[in-house]
Amino acid sequence: MFLGLDIFLSHAIIPLVDASVAHLVERHLAKVEVASSSLVTRSRTKPILFWMGFSFYLFTKWSNTMKTVFSQKKFFVWLFALGLPVVGILLFYLLRNTRTLMNTWVSNVMAPLEQFLGRIWAIFPFSVAESAIALLIAAVVVWSGRAVVLFFLQRQGKVFLTRMCAVAAVFAWVWCLLCWLWNAGYYADSFTEKSGLTSYGHTPEALFYTTVWFAQNAAQLSTQIPRDEDGHFNVPLEECFDQGVDIYDNLIQEFPFLNIPSVRTKPLLFSRLQSILGFTGVYLPFTGEANVNIDAPACLVPATIGHEMAHQRMVASEQEANFVGIAACLSCDDVVFQYSGYLQGLVHLSNALHKLNPEFWTVITQNFFTPELSTDWNDNYFYWKSLESPVEESAEQTYDAFLKGNGQSLGIASYGACVDLLITYYYPKLFI
Repeated sequence: MFLGLDIFLSHAIIPLVDASVAHLVERHLAKVEVASSSLVTRSRTKPILFWMGFSFYLFTKWSNTMKTVFSQKKFFVWLFALGLPVVGILLFYLLRNTRTLMNTWVSNVMAPLEQFLGRIWAIFPFSVAESAIALLIAAVVVWSGRAVVLFFLQRQGKVFLTRMCAVAAVFAWVWCLLCWLWNAGYYADSFTEKSGLTSYGHTPEALFYTTVWFAQNAAQLSTQIPRDEDGHFNVPLEECFDQGVDIYDNLIQEFPFLNIPSVRTKPLLFSRLQSILGFTGVYLPFTGEANVNIDAPACLVPATIGHEMAHQRMVASEQEANFVGIAACLSCDDVVFQYSGYLQGLVHLSNALHKLNPEFWTVITQNFFTPELSTDWNDNYFYWKSLESPVEESAEQTYDAFLKGNGQSLGIASYGACVDLLITYYYPKLFI
């Protein structure tokens, strides 16, 4: 779940590229329609060649403009710094729907590279990518601020243009790398396709009994969890991060394609900011690091570790990462992770059940909730309730747009769609 930087880039860089391309396409299409209307129906290769031609045309126009501003030596520097990532971005958007290519890229390049990077940066106890992003944002603010001051106070227009091009180059490289190191996963084979867990819709009865089963197990385990004198979840988070590397050992027996050596997840330094934005963790593909918000209620931190480790295994879809993380927790041998997994699954299932019939949910809470489970449930509810704000709503809307822009038709609602997978996988087991 790449968050703040994804959100900014998706609204700052791509719209500019799309607008420029759309303007050129509109002019070119007018000429095409006059020449021949049969181009639309000839071959599927025509649109790709057409867009590649326009990409080259756009690149040429940009190159000529840059030549008039910079010397020949500086021009080639900018050609590499800004032109190369833009070409990479355009190629990604041209080729992203080619499933075979995306499968090959994710399996043979993206996954091995990120796993290698994750092991390298695992020697540091903190999130290297988070620190780098914070420094990058600070540097961009200072750099851009100085450019504005020079422009308005000293009228140094060329310096201003140079600095703005440098900022654009940085964000273009970040977005290009994000496209090829993460967004490509949205267009490769999904967990559902690999596992065969296809959902065809479920009855209210299936939803109710699956929710009851999760509630029963969560209640049973809630009394086995270490707690403080007030009854709150009191497991040291460092232990959770240490134990997290083993939680997939049993699940990979059923789903071998998830069999990737685990890399320890890391706590986020700016966890409170993540909570304000409404997120519990983030996977950063630039370093292969899975990061967890430790400001959120501790009872669900183990389940979040499972979710982010699913992303390490190239499970890109949020609905599938939710399910895979929960399934890993439930199948492991650690009681703390089992409890957190049941609690996380219960949160998703209860949201769906409450919308269907609030009375059903009331029956479950009255008959199955223990005092310990109720405490954890309320801790989680009131924590997130206290952070509701226009900032969180705006972040959710922006991330929703980001997901939909990468082929996730349900957008942020895909978090709730994991209910289908939970019922598909666990409801039949109730009768065994």
